[in-house]
Amino acid sequence: MRNLNALLVALFISVVVLDHCSVDAAFSDSVYFCWGAQRGRFTGLDQLDLVLQKEGGETGYKIPGPPCLGWSMVVFDQDFQDSTDHATPIAALGLTIYMIGTSGIIGSGITSKAKFLYGLISSRVKLVAGNSAGTVTTFYLSSTGDKHDEIDFEFLGNVSGQPYTIHTNIFTQGFGQREQQFKPWFDPTEDYHTYTIFWNPYAVVWLVDDIPIRVFRNFHDPEINFPDSQAMNAFASLWNADQWATQGGKIKIDWGLAPFRASFQNFVTNACFWNGPGSIQRCANKNPANWWTDSAFYKLSDSKLGQLQWVKNNFMIYDYCKDYKRFNGNFPKECFLQQF
Repeated sequence: MRNLNALLVALFISVVVLDHCSVDAAFSDSVYFCWGAQRGRFTGLDQLDLVLQKEGGETGYKIPGPPCLGWSMVVFDQDFQDSTDHATPIAALGLTIYMIGTSGIIGSGITSKAKFLYGLISSRVKLVAGNSAGTVTTFYLSSTGDKHDEIDFEFLGNVSGQPYTIHTNIFTQGFGQREQQFKPWFDPTEDYHTYTIFWNPYAVVWLVDDIPIRVFRNFHDPEINFPDSQAMNAFASLWNADQWATQGGKIKIDWGLAPFRASFQNFVTNACFWNGPGSIQRCANKNPANWWTDSAFYKLSDSKLGQLQWVKNNFMIYDYCKDYKRFNGNFPKECFLQQF
């Protein structure tokens, strides 16, 4: 696969005349603060903070997965909408999410107004620093419903001095259990790093700073579903997952260190807008408008394959396709096929 960053330059030119691709969406020219709006503040020209203060009650709110999908929606002015109950408007281009325990809800979440089918979705993220044990920061795509599709980046916190876990997963038709995990080759709390989901009719690719870390291929096999027919929103959240996130739930959040902060900026969507069921065919058609269908993106280039192998050899810590105990040797079919 050719260098995605270089490709973006060409895309800026091409999409000027294309009304179904969104480019450089930013987080919004106008957003809403949710929860502690009186404590929110700008930290720069392209970034703002969300601060959630502990206001009493238990901090035991438990949910089965990343927040947002089941929450009520309050519309943002442009690219993102608040996924909580109440809000106060303010303008910004970036976003920082703070997390602290409350009586009913733990964390913050946002979701894009637009839905997408294929393309490139990315954001620069700086994760919770220090003792982040029990916290999970997410950046992911998801549709809705029991048979939903989902493509995940989840960043599992750890105790001070121990590395984060980059947790990836993909759900198709409501079925997941396809986790791969990696340790970062950098400190993700010191600076922003770019996390990208590239998705076309051929494959899904997860990239970190333009380095591919994982590929999930479309085998066109009814036994191996692929996310090719459901529109997905982009989501980001910071939430309490200390029942499982750090050392299998053995290490809990130290609420004495709250508030916890994860910062997001430079939200980019070079993707196909969903305009109804007709988008299934429109977004998959091979034409210059649908740049993601170009033959150059059918598989990774030799240089990208080298980067992928470097990551797998040095930084992969879990692969569901090698978990004999979990599957008792009955691995999913794709585990026996070449993904890249």
